[in-house]
Amino acid sequence: MRTARIVGEAGSFYHVVSRVVDRQMVFDCAAKETLRGMLRRVADFCGIRVITYALLDNHFHILMQVPVPQSVTDEELIRRIGVLYGDQIARNIEISLQTMVKAGEEKQAAELREKYLYRMWNMAEFMKTLKQRVSIWQNRNRHRKGTLWEERYKSVLVEGKQNALAAVAAYIDLNAVRAGIVADPKDYRYCGYGEAVGGGKEARDGLGFIMATLGEASDWRRASAEYRKFLYQKGEKTQKRHGIEPEKVQEVLAAGGKLGLVEALRCRVRYFSDGVVLGSKEYVNGVFAKHRDKFGKARQDGARKLRWGEWDGLCSLRDLRVNAISAPG
Repeated sequence: MRTARIVGEAGSFYHVVSRVVDRQMVFDCAAKETLRGMLRRVADFCGIRVITYALLDNHFHILMQVPVPQSVTDEELIRRIGVLYGDQIARNIEISLQTMVKAGEEKQAAELREKYLYRMWNMAEFMKTLKQRVSIWQNRNRHRKGTLWEERYKSVLVEGKQNALAAVAAYIDLNAVRAGIVADPKDYRYCGYGEAVGGGKEARDGLGFIMATLGEASDWRRASAEYRKFLYQKGEKTQKRHGIEPEKVQEVLAAGGKLGLVEALRCRVRYFSDGVVLGSKEYVNGVFAKHRDKFGKARQDGARKLRWGEWDGLCSLRDLRVNAISAPG
């Protein structure tokens, strides 16, 4: 049975995850570079704010905001179409719109605009467009056929304040460390943090936004230092290259102990991909109340405390009892 997908109000934040069918390792460096370029272009077209991301060999994570819809001028519409479809197609549509307006064919012009506008500020359309484009590129350039993606993508509604957003961002940027690809997330060029350290303006803006939600400076120089401290905190030199040893994690969990936030973020945490909604108790209960019809009558409230770690008050809409957190590697 599929878990209900919860869609928040305009301006909400989401952590989305999509995996390749059969978990095949199909994304090499060239494919990841292409995927990142497509991610930025589709986000620009759709008006989606990418906070951070991680592109791995067989899946990707994106932390995004779906902003409040805005009016779009014809000039801006043509610019966005050009970003996604190329200058020639954008120019053809511009000429068509101008011709319709001059002829007084406002209905036809509105229909042509709506063909593109309905896909903006919409998470489902953003993901559909991105995954379709990646599939076409992958099949064409890797001489493959058939479905590329495994089932539907997962999405978790994330509270956009306090520590929820920062915790999910750090979890995403530490993916390559958990996988043993790099020892330091700054060395993985296919994540938001790695791109930001390499000079990417959009990535830097995303991390600056994260730190601003924590009350820190949003300018890159100060935000980068604070975010790096958030990623590492204390005791980094005592840990192995890939993070916590699996035996240590299992020993702590078996004894009923709790991992600290930084330690937990270096593990695999299913709450961040399967929790449906993530945030403070008040936030999760508020979302539950608005979507009460999607849950059984016996359920009285929504918020469930995250287990096996010190989560600074974070709650989830799902109570994951089995393998909610496991060691890296």
